[in-house]
Amino acid sequence: MTEDILKEAKTRMGKAMESILHHLAKIRTGRAHPSLLDGVMVPYYGNLAPLSQVASVNVQDNRTLSVTPWEKDMVSTIEKAILTSDLGLNPNSAGMVIRVPLPALTEERRKELVRLVRHETENGRVAIRTVRRDAIADLKELHKEKEITEDDLKRAEERVQKLTDEFIAQADKLMAEKEHDLMAI
Repeated sequence: MTEDILKEAKTRMGKAMESILHHLAKIRTGRAHPSLLDGVMVPYYGNLAPLSQVASVNVQDNRTLSVTPWEKDMVSTIEKAILTSDLGLNPNSAGMVIRVPLPALTEERRKELVRLVRHETENGRVAIRTVRRDAIADLKELHKEKEITEDDLKRAEERVQKLTDEFIAQADKLMAEKEHDLMAI
């Protein structure tokens, strides 16, 4: 019983970590990376589709991404989608290829991005602590129904707390690495 609760908690905490990784990958650090455009949605035959499904995104150099649409008539649509995204990028089209230069980050923008990194990491920590709270509530319910003893309850609560501490330490490490990347010139 307690093992199932612990296994589920570990799985849910792992998903919270994946969410943190996903959100931090969207925050640009000044180097071009194809995942920067993952959140861009493009109108495609009446539906919104992720950019990666209508074009290939490649790194041209350290500060430039190149986007090559699968269809010729999608160039202007993709260009407009990148321009209207909240990424602050100005794409330039040259025939079938759209070049997306990444502007250098100002000190103010870097600090703003560090705040965003901290916010996203804190959201992940909250999710991890919510999983801990749910797991402990489930364990207490088992104890209340006399399915586990008081000692088993205490041991399981300690294991849940240890698991929580591990995942929060991982989140803090990711945050520190991303902050370091952002502040490096």
